[in-house]
Amino acid sequence: MPRSWTLKSRPTGMPQHGDFALVETGSRALNDGEVRVANRWLSVDPYMRGRMNDTKSYVAPFALGEPMQGGALGEVVESRSDAIKVGDKVQHMLGWRDEAILPANQVQKLPDLGVPDQQFLGMLGMPGMTAYWGLLDVASAKPGETVFVSAAAGAVGSTVVQVAKAKGMTVIGSAGGADKCAWVKSLGADHVIDYKGDVPLVKALGAAAPDGIDVYFDNVGGDHLDAALAQARDQARFAICGMIDAYNSGAPTQLRYLMRLIGARIRMQGFLVTPYFARAADFYADMAAMVKSGALTSQDTVHDGLDATPDAFLGLFTGGNTGKMLVRL
Repeated sequence: MPRSWTLKSRPTGMPQHGDFALVETGSRALNDGEVRVANRWLSVDPYMRGRMNDTKSYVAPFALGEPMQGGALGEVVESRSDAIKVGDKVQHMLGWRDEAILPANQVQKLPDLGVPDQQFLGMLGMPGMTAYWGLLDVASAKPGETVFVSAAAGAVGSTVVQVAKAKGMTVIGSAGGADKCAWVKSLGADHVIDYKGDVPLVKALGAAAPDGIDVYFDNVGGDHLDAALAQARDQARFAICGMIDAYNSGAPTQLRYLMRLIGARIRMQGFLVTPYFARAADFYADMAAMVKSGALTSQDTVHDGLDATPDAFLGLFTGGNTGKMLVRL
């Protein structure tokens, strides 16, 4: 019997295991134009925390008692569509479950790029696309500039680090703990700041970038954003991807250096990756070339089994992942 994770109750602060329930969802015959997918890989991502709140946002909240959604990869095991065949490997957004039934026009065949399937949930999927377009389009980062990346050991941040280096930029990453900092350094970062260290972040960033930063790629918010404001050069550009610092508390850290937006003429822009899906072909062409050349590498943190999905998700907020957090079914 297929099973799915549902949201049992809306969390207050950090989600707890009791907020989730694993239920049998039953199965049914396919309608014309539908496919049945046996999920093999599931993605958990920080943005899902916002969907657990009953508030208006750029994506609808999870409905209590209903199967949750998220990125997934799987194999088509039944099809009533001429466009998608049995055996096709596809990606879609009905994760948090082991079987998905959905219209064929809501799945995408995995491109034949000669990489492991799970990379299409990471470096060659939504996180990678977020990193690529956020850095190069939203922040307009250029060769020779200095880029500061928060959460540089995460799926998005680690890709930003590598794309920036491949494009000829100086990169400063921030990560928590010696092991993660060493990994980010191994990816090519010129400087890595341990935000768990004794030196205040604003001073550490000033030491790493004595002439200031041109670009800040924000995954954290809070004191990272404040430090970037303090050390930004004139006409710096900030790509605001996420603010995981406040996802559970709901109370962002006070920004002491916010007024520098005016004098330094800083451009700060929040963005979503969805408008860039139409440019997927350009993304795949450039990223695949960098992967094949060895300029980009990836690392995954993998939890096994559908039962482990909440553990994987909660690990995103406790430093439990290096690179992309995945669930393997």
